[in-house]
Amino acid sequence: LPPGARLLAAPGRALVVGASPEPARQRVLEAAGAETLVLGRDGAIDLPALLAELARRAVNEVHVEAGPVLNGALLKAGLVDEWLLYLAPKLLGAGRGLADIGPLAALTDAPALRIVDATPIGDDLRLRARPAAPPG
Repeated sequence: LPPGARLLAAPGRALVVGASPEPARQRVLEAAGAETLVLGRDGAIDLPALLAELARRAVNEVHVEAGPVLNGALLKAGLVDEWLLYLAPKLLGAGRGLADIGPLAALTDAPALRIVDATPIGDDLRLRARPAAPPG
């Protein structure tokens, strides 16, 4: 996050979380108006600790726009309550995956979702899905 990012000028205060301490960088971001927090584990941000910290701060809803690595990490940690998936009527061929969850030995190993809403948005389709209850 560059210290001149518009996110830091918005009303309110930005919380910038890192996996390891970087005192010089933290000072620059704090001077730009951010609060910094270090929550690392094994070289990555400790996602359960981050969500626990946000809950402690009375943050009850978190929206994440992410790529396959962060999506996969959140999914594997059991931290996803709901997915918002947007489908455009375009065929693009090979692309990036939604969540990096590793190879599956069988289709039954795939995390299952339950569609709770499907809403057209212009030409696109928004699907709201929740993790399906585990079998049994």
